[in-house]
Amino acid sequence: MTTSLPPSPPEPTVPHVRVEITEELDLAGLPEVTHVLDQILALRPRAVTIDLAECRHVDAAAIALLLDVHRQLARRDGTLTLSNPHPRIRRILATAGLGVTVPIVDTPRPATRGRARVSSAPR
Repeated sequence: MTTSLPPSPPEPTVPHVRVEITEELDLAGLPEVTHVLDQILALRPRAVTIDLAECRHVDAAAIALLLDVHRQLARRDGTLTLSNPHPRIRRILATAGLGVTVPIVDTPRPATRGRARVSSAPR
């Protein structure tokens, strides 16, 4: 009798992806953000950083999305980090308990050269 080990998961295709949220992160904008994050997760990144410096509002649906992204990455030994949240957003995330499972950090923002922005049409 021979036994075979289950196939190992594919290696990450990119080491790190950084995303900027430039608008409110709420139920109205969630479909577009979800679509972008699904495309990023399909790349199997080792780490994803979501920069919230320009985001001024998050709601419960957004927090649920962030937790879901965290869980998907954790299943593949990846990490989600939230960076540069406005103090009010930081308090909302802390109240929701997100800072316990997802690192929330303040980091220098990269230069604008070489970045892509995803922005929705005016609502």
